[in-house]
Amino acid sequence: MYREFEETIQKWLQFSKKALLVYGARQVGKTYLIREMLRRNGISFCEFNLIERTDVLEAIRNSDDSKEISEKFALYSNDKLTESESVVFLDEIQKYPEIITKIKFLVDEGKYRYILSGSNLGVELKGIKSIPVGYIETYQMFPLNFREFAIATGISNRMLEHAKNCFKELVPLDDLVHEKLKKAFYYYLIVGGMPSVINVYNETHSLDLIEKEQKNIVEQYKADFTRYEKEDRKLKVVSVYENIPAQLNKQNRKFTFSLLNKELKFDRYEESFLWLKDAAVAIPSYIVSEPSAPLIASKETNVFKLFLSDVGLLTSCYSISVKKELLEMNPEKELNNGALFENFVAQEIYSQTQSSYYYKKNGIGEVDFIAETADGVTPIEVKSGKDYKKHAALNHLLEKYKFNKTYVVSLNNIESNNNITYIPIYLTSMIFDNKIEDVLLPAL
Repeated sequence: MYREFEETIQKWLQFSKKALLVYGARQVGKTYLIREMLRRNGISFCEFNLIERTDVLEAIRNSDDSKEISEKFALYSNDKLTESESVVFLDEIQKYPEIITKIKFLVDEGKYRYILSGSNLGVELKGIKSIPVGYIETYQMFPLNFREFAIATGISNRMLEHAKNCFKELVPLDDLVHEKLKKAFYYYLIVGGMPSVINVYNETHSLDLIEKEQKNIVEQYKADFTRYEKEDRKLKVVSVYENIPAQLNKQNRKFTFSLLNKELKFDRYEESFLWLKDAAVAIPSYIVSEPSAPLIASKETNVFKLFLSDVGLLTSCYSISVKKELLEMNPEKELNNGALFENFVAQEIYSQTQSSYYYKKNGIGEVDFIAETADGVTPIEVKSGKDYKKHAALNHLLEKYKFNKTYVVSLNNIESNNNITYIPIYLTSMIFDNKIEDVLLPAL
């Protein structure tokens, strides 16, 4: 299963002397991909799961001597390790996140190379006393994005390259290719980007079995909530998570904590909301008061939409009849796809930028997303229906502010009109393909 993150691991293997820390939500494929890349490159390695290998965990916990720890790794490994070449892969390090403070000395010793991985590390790292800057590279891994899903489910590279070229040249895609990718997009809304669910789809094509696997993942998430969260906040975390689909089905989609309990406000639930964000199972999209860079400068931390980290998990909350209607891909039906479409776009943006924002102001209205790209601040409006050229709030925004690029994403093919670029929603990630050019600082 191709993952774009392969390139990150490959560069680390070739060029870096630091440790590599990979984190993300459970079941996004971290462990599998790390193993696969090490095997593909012919690198000898030992893998220790710190939940299962309590002996290794205690050896790390009870010693501050890097030589002693590395000797234990060699002793406890089933495979022969070669100094300066072999990799020690420590998985599920959320069991003992303080290993990160010791990695500096292990890297300095230089006997082996180190990869660390775990779930909920965004939560656990907050409690670390000292993260060794300069000794560790940290990356977040996400569910498969649409392009990865398309490859995994049999869409040819020729079609994807054709779509990429059409986006660059702003010309419509071939009709057959457009219909094929649109169908794949609808499938992605149902299946999502979790590797185990995609495997179920590829092997069975069964909606029932797909949903069962998705429900299993959600139950694992909830088990994590109660395992790692403090006792007095467990129910709040679960309550916020379970309420996300209902809140997204509201017309304005803004997350309203009073809907959980009329007596409670944001400050009573703030830590629970942040826990879900840091655990990488939910994506907050914050409102900004000014559509100018840096967007973070005008974000309001207590006003946001809250999306699930995987759109397939959101769809799994819906009835089978909704999924069947999605499969029909009938634009004449007034099925409310807005929540699913926006969740998809939030995922694509967040995996590229690790942030998500939207804009709303009296006299202008609400624009679904606003992002920082190589083209500057970029408004992105999401349309799930036939009237994709009706976007009053976006028009009002463009009357007041000037942007280098403005996009409307919908089910329709590529076209440009009045400084607005209309693109198929499945091409959302290509808005971020143009990387910001590096700037070299001259010597003082």
